[in-house]
Amino acid sequence: MGKSEYANKEIISNVKKNIMYCSDSCPYCQMAYRLLESKGVPFKKINVDGKKHLWDEMIEKTGRNTVPQIYINGNHIGGYTELYSTNQSGLLEEIVNG
Repeated sequence: MGKSEYANKEIISNVKKNIMYCSDSCPYCQMAYRLLESKGVPFKKINVDGKKHLWDEMIEKTGRNTVPQIYINGNHIGGYTELYSTNQSGLLEEIVNG
């Protein structure tokens, strides 16, 4: 397997572990997108707009009924405020790097 193939498989694997429940109209979701993208963290967006089954799934998994709800490497970070604090403390890099 070539170097770029390995890198692509690693990115795909990381996206599966990095998930954000979100809404297109949510300003905190937009800020979370920008923060994660600025850190080079790949993530999968799960848009809950008009999708009750996804909204219910999010609440069941997180115990919260607000977006965004963010998982990094399978760890529930919380919403944007928690993501921001985790980044400011330097812990986000540790979580991302496993």
